[in-house]
Amino acid sequence: MKKYIYAFVAIACLSFGQSCKKDSEFLDKQPTSTLPIDAVWKDPNLVLTVVGDLYDRYPDFQRIESWWLFADFDEGFASAGGDYFRHQNLEYGYDAWRYWDMGVYGYIRDLNMFIKRGQESTALKPADRDRFMAEARFIRAGVYFEMVKRMGGVPLITVPLDYDYSGDPSYLQYPRAKEAEIYDFVIAELEAVKTILPDDATVKSRATKAAALAMEARAALYAGSIAKYSNSQLSLPGGEVGISSTLANGYFTKALNAAKQIIDGGKYSLYQKNPNLSDNFAALFTDKGSNPEVIFVKDFKLKTNKVHGFTIDNQPRSSAEEAQGGRLNPSLNLVQSFEKLDNTYASLASVDAGGNPVYYTNITDIFAGRDARLAGTVILPGTQFKGKTVDIWAGYQLANGTIITGDNFGQTKDKVLPDNPASVQVVGKDGPVDGLEFSAQSGFYVRKYLDPATGSGQIGTRSDVWWIRYRYAEVLLNAAEAAFELGDFGAAAGYIKPVRDRAGLTTALTPAEITFDRIVHERKVEFAFEGHELWDMKRWRLADKVWNGSNMSAADFINATNIGSATRTSTQVFGIWPYKYYNPGNANHLKYVFKVIKPSRVTAAHRFRIGNYYSSIGQDVLNGNPKIIRNPNQ
Repeated sequence: MKKYIYAFVAIACLSFGQSCKKDSEFLDKQPTSTLPIDAVWKDPNLVLTVVGDLYDRYPDFQRIESWWLFADFDEGFASAGGDYFRHQNLEYGYDAWRYWDMGVYGYIRDLNMFIKRGQESTALKPADRDRFMAEARFIRAGVYFEMVKRMGGVPLITVPLDYDYSGDPSYLQYPRAKEAEIYDFVIAELEAVKTILPDDATVKSRATKAAALAMEARAALYAGSIAKYSNSQLSLPGGEVGISSTLANGYFTKALNAAKQIIDGGKYSLYQKNPNLSDNFAALFTDKGSNPEVIFVKDFKLKTNKVHGFTIDNQPRSSAEEAQGGRLNPSLNLVQSFEKLDNTYASLASVDAGGNPVYYTNITDIFAGRDARLAGTVILPGTQFKGKTVDIWAGYQLANGTIITGDNFGQTKDKVLPDNPASVQVVGKDGPVDGLEFSAQSGFYVRKYLDPATGSGQIGTRSDVWWIRYRYAEVLLNAAEAAFELGDFGAAAGYIKPVRDRAGLTTALTPAEITFDRIVHERKVEFAFEGHELWDMKRWRLADKVWNGSNMSAADFINATNIGSATRTSTQVFGIWPYKYYNPGNANHLKYVFKVIKPSRVTAAHRFRIGNYYSSIGQDVLNGNPKIIRNPNQ
């Protein structure tokens, strides 16, 4: 059976009566038969479908196919009954984010076997064969990168292993490599394949030179951070966990050099097609045309089984194309992180310095003058999606402070307002209503990755918006961080500037203003809902400080003074709700006031323990290999 291991998917292109002429065509090919391996490796079209399967198994943690994972920390609230538990956990389990089992090493074995078959192949053109093998090495490097950032050092296996049924499996029992050795392997592999892979910015769903360099920069940056910010409590004597601080600058230098190769190559740039800066930022994630920022993606295609339901699950409820949506609600924690256009941090002004309500003529005024990425990432009350205004407001506040509201979307009531016998709507068609799933319980809906195309919110159509794994803005911010860590604050300011310029923050930060807090902040707002937060918090060793298990209150968000601090506590998600002020004859009649709230389903504070920095190793792995050493602090 081994000789058929790759052939299962390999007949697909020919079974559709055509060859795979484009890199992305493996997205919609289905396996229909099997072929002997020797036959597969005589036809590049057949090998491409095998490569497609290997790409399809590439690991991602948070992604658009699983919106709920974005509610596990502090970026969002899960407005869905089955996911309220995400805000009711006291601690993260030691097995959280584990990526080490038979399935992972089965995947690595398939990659190793593919590379071995490629080395043995003589029928393919050398250029085709070399590209396929380079792609497999790129994917394998990515798998080991995903393992090391979760587990620390793991057994490093680069050849296909087979059991000989002798009764002695000891030769298959590899010990854990050092954490640094896994990072070194990832970096070396990417260096080795970068010149073999195509240097083509139009290729997005397959490995390219830029994709290899982007992964190299990220991996080296992670390794450097772990070396710099770790301590003896987060280490093992054999180096399976922990990296020597003496290696930090070497890794930062590698990260900077890899990022600079992409920057200096000039083939990628920031997405800047729309003069409306917020709309432009939102379009960056959905424009699959000539998008100069995107480097490497997981792609999707309509009218195939390669589609997803992110827009169905998260579209505004009031204008949904299906009777659902509104599941992922961005938190006030995130929203207030977007700074003002003068480079300062400030709470949303719900009250003045004396604690008195601030009245707003327009519901959007409270958000005015902020980083354009805010409205590109979050659907704010009173803004639009697919040409329709979202209806987010929580009710009426009377002059005596009484709240008039409802318990369902857009509910109307009779004779509830003083001196007004009419039937009136008392809550927005999108809520917020506390405890009402699919309503905007934080006061917001997510915008990033929502597909604006007609039909994308329909179950029968769904969406083909891609998931971006690497993009040029990250390359710039990786370069900025690496330069900062190496003490070149001027270079760091130069790399960070175009990212902030695009967001409307046109007053450049000076070299003296580039601090660790700034580095952390910039990544938080640029990469919200892109799957970076957990890994950034882990590598900086900030996770146990930010998610420290302490309870929060509205006072932590009202006139807060530490919004830009990297160690600011953020253990519970909060929201902010707009109300219409009802006081006929008063100058503020029907203006908006805002109240900071904690959803009632948030009943516990996230606590990230020291033992969570490295996921636990499964007992089945430990039982099967006596050479494996447990991770510390568990």
